[in-house]
Amino acid sequence: MALFTKALARKPCRNLVHGLSGAGMGPPDYGKAVEQHDAYIEALRGCGLAVTVLEADEAYPDSVFIEDTAVCCEKSAVIARPGANSRRGEEKTVALALADLYPRLEGIRAPGTLEGGDVMRAGERFYIGLSNRTNGDGAQQLAAILRRHGYEALSVPLRQVLHLKTGMSYLEHNRLLACGEFLRHPLLSSFATIPVPAGESYAANSLWVNGRVLVPAGFPGTRRAIEDAGYETVLLDVSEFRKLDGGLSCLSLRF
Repeated sequence: MALFTKALARKPCRNLVHGLSGAGMGPPDYGKAVEQHDAYIEALRGCGLAVTVLEADEAYPDSVFIEDTAVCCEKSAVIARPGANSRRGEEKTVALALADLYPRLEGIRAPGTLEGGDVMRAGERFYIGLSNRTNGDGAQQLAAILRRHGYEALSVPLRQVLHLKTGMSYLEHNRLLACGEFLRHPLLSSFATIPVPAGESYAANSLWVNGRVLVPAGFPGTRRAIEDAGYETVLLDVSEFRKLDGGLSCLSLRF
């Protein structure tokens, strides 16, 4: 189990109100989103991370969801190629920031598409979701890169969720927080699964950071299940990012 030491995040832009969404919850409140993002950054720092926060980019309404732009681990940083056309280009400034932290960057090339929200790491194995945002070519490219660095990689076809980590989170110690289609998935049978209670599927995207688990506010059953499994939790209100189908993991790159 490797602890994180750094994180990269990006401030929400005013154009956040025009971000992609299928949630049907109305547009986010920009001022409230800024406050929630600030609290999120402080929570990461409270978990021991040195956090670099990039300036907002008004050209890309969804750019606060920086996790989708790269996949980072000890041995490599892979620059993604977002599947949503309106997000393609977000990765360029992220690549510039990561170039200062990694000796060499790798990347996903057309026609491959890949978003980091579809990539979950569990020890030395990576699970790559095949979704509307990550295609087979992109997943194969990432898997080949990871295998060159000594990691395992498995593709997981998705049926309902936007991203792989929309429906599950790895909490270390072989424990998987999961809901819906992932509760009895054959590729995930080796994990000890913590089921997300009915009606709380949004909280499946909770975030393990150095022994603590960040949990979205408003989902007491999930928080209780995580605490019953022995974890300390940190509650965070991310209501404005939920309106854009974004969760806790989406708001940072951790490595």
